[in-house]
Amino acid sequence: MGQKLPWPFPRMWCSLDAEPSVGHAAPVPGGSFMRKSPQTDEYWLRFRRAFPAAPADYRLLWFGDADVALATKLAILVERGPKRATTALLRDFETGIEPVFPKPGDLWLVVDGDGMPRCVVRTTHVDITAFGKVDGQFAWDEGEGDRTLADWREGHMRYFTRQAMAQGFEFGDATQVVLERFTVIWPPDVADPL
Repeated sequence: MGQKLPWPFPRMWCSLDAEPSVGHAAPVPGGSFMRKSPQTDEYWLRFRRAFPAAPADYRLLWFGDADVALATKLAILVERGPKRATTALLRDFETGIEPVFPKPGDLWLVVDGDGMPRCVVRTTHVDITAFGKVDGQFAWDEGEGDRTLADWREGHMRYFTRQAMAQGFEFGDATQVVLERFTVIWPPDVADPL
């Protein structure tokens, strides 16, 4: 099985063409791995019937850290709104903690804390900027807390500072972050208007 990692992840992914031992699965609570399941396979097949051009393989996306309740809460904020953005540290992509750098057009199957499928999202825009330069519009689009920049900064500062302490790096306003925006494209009853 895989190594249990000592820090939380703001977004986790999973694509299991390979075995977890080569890094193609996201760690979840208890050191196990988030895996595709018959439920996620069936959900993706239904999605592909509506979107035949979608790839046969898919990636799972888990928002939040190893807190199952938080992951479910965030998945619901994506599924039902208003969460349409997420933030990760650039260093997580540079070090392989986040192995897939998002790009416009990427499709992700969002799962809740129990690994159950909630919706399919498409990445629409990706920016890299200093943490201290994130603006109020992005905070609003991330859709968490009271959606203000002050609340966004406080929550993310606490989260990323905890991660920095666990991994032995310094976090501050100059730290580069990846700002990803996305849209919900399926199922139809929760999809964003085109």
